[in-house]
Amino acid sequence: MNKPLVFDVPVNDTINKYNIYVTVRNADNYEFNNLFLFIDIKTPMKFTERDTLECPLADQNGKWIGNGLGDIWDNKFLFKSNMTFQRKGNYEFVFTQAMRVDSLPMIMDAGLSIEKVNARQKH
Repeated sequence: MNKPLVFDVPVNDTINKYNIYVTVRNADNYEFNNLFLFIDIKTPMKFTERDTLECPLADQNGKWIGNGLGDIWDNKFLFKSNMTFQRKGNYEFVFTQAMRVDSLPMIMDAGLSIEKVNARQKH
C-alpha cells in the first residue's frame, strides 16, 4: 500500500487507439477473491486522472480464474479501451493497491500492457 508501482511510458503516437491492460499474478493462498487498485495516469501536461479498477481473481465459489500453473495464477484485465493519447511525451501509470489491509503478500506481480487496437478488434 505504501509502495506504489510506477510505470513510465514514452508515447509518440497520438493517432492510433490503444487498449490498456493490467496484469496480476497471485498465489493460491491469496486471502481475497479480488484486488482493487487505484490507478493514476499522469500526463505530459502534468494532469493526473485517477480511476479504480476491480480485478476479480476468483469466481463466486472461490475458484481461481485466469491461467494457472501449479499454485500461481495470471490474469489480464482491460483497464481502458480504445484510448487515444492526447499528447506526445512521458505518461506515468501509478498502481496503488486499494484493499482494506496494508500488505498483500500473495500478490506476486502486477504489470501494465498497452496494445494498439487493430481494425479487427472489437472492444
